[in-house]
Amino acid sequence: MLQATNASGQDIDGPYAWRRLAISLFLSTVGGVGSWAIVVVLPAIQTEFGVDRAAASLPYTATMVGFAVGNLIVGRIMDRVGFWIPVLASALLLAAGFALSALAPSIGWLNLAQGGLIGLGSGATFGPVIADISHWFRKRRGVAVACAASGSYFAGIVWPMIIPHLMGAFGWRGTYLAIAAICLVAMVPSALMLRRPSPISAQEPPSAVGNGRAAIPPGVLQAMLMVAGVSCCVAMSMPQVHIVAYCIDLGYGVARGADMLALMMTAGVFSRLASGFLVDRIGGVRTLLLGSVAQGLSLFLYIPFDGLASLYVVSLVFGLSQGGIVPCYATIIREYLPASEAGSRVGSVIMATILGMAIGGWMSGWIYDMTGSYTAAFMNGIAWNLLNIAIMLLLLQRSRRRLLPA
Repeated sequence: MLQATNASGQDIDGPYAWRRLAISLFLSTVGGVGSWAIVVVLPAIQTEFGVDRAAASLPYTATMVGFAVGNLIVGRIMDRVGFWIPVLASALLLAAGFALSALAPSIGWLNLAQGGLIGLGSGATFGPVIADISHWFRKRRGVAVACAASGSYFAGIVWPMIIPHLMGAFGWRGTYLAIAAICLVAMVPSALMLRRPSPISAQEPPSAVGNGRAAIPPGVLQAMLMVAGVSCCVAMSMPQVHIVAYCIDLGYGVARGADMLALMMTAGVFSRLASGFLVDRIGGVRTLLLGSVAQGLSLFLYIPFDGLASLYVVSLVFGLSQGGIVPCYATIIREYLPASEAGSRVGSVIMATILGMAIGGWMSGWIYDMTGSYTAAFMNGIAWNLLNIAIMLLLLQRSRRRLLPA
């Protein structure tokens, strides 16, 4: 259960809630380095350890597995002890993970440090951040959740620009030691600023859907959202993971593909913020449904439009479509399920979305190897996206049916 609190109901949507959001966004941006550092230093690691690209990629895989598990574990813990203690532990795990990785004598050591420490530590800076901030807002919950979720995108913009400069001065090992120090200096004081227990949102009246009139048992609803999270992110991963390789196949080179990826992420920030305003108006399910439909259409546009200029445009459209999807799951959970279970349930769904990204990235590569083209991979993404749309339509239909007057 959430901690008992003497906080006034005025804290909800109040000045402290907005200050807490700013701190949470900062924490998410700093802690998000765990998901990006290994991507930037991967070529240096491959060269130093003398391994092939597949072996050099294993630390990233280990990090993502740890990240997925961390979202689930930290979410369960925060439902019992509050948010600031897991975030403090996250800072310590990240610092220890980067320090031990910097001392790694082998790729196996690096895999353990990346997955067991950095990945788990990063887990507290995404799903649990979103779940916590949802307790502090009611009228502007959609906007607040979208802002908190944008930290992962800001991390993807900021850290890949900083790390190459650090590597030029200190090498990848020195860079990892510097990141360890940054995590301690930046995250520990920030975590201590979040010691105020969650307000009375755990006892707030359940929403019209959350009081049981959706006629969907909580466990079934949780499973539906997890399947939806996997399916939408299998589709989402196709351009995000393979756009650079796709551009190389088309003869446009690595730099163009990297530009398109950066364009997607930048557009994703705006998409998340815009989706937050939309959630506050029409609800999480409808907003997610609109985003998923738009994502499916943008995936289809990749197939006929493969010119350089058109790929930039389609990548922009894709980024604007997909950025707001994942935060909607947290809002849906708060609309449908008890607030006291938000941490564990949001963590479970976020874990599913991360696994969807991992599965989708591998699946698209496998389909490419089988067919020699990315066309079938795009179609596979569209098929998974249709599954997500079907689940949202079913959820919307059941809710409407039960909410109609007798």
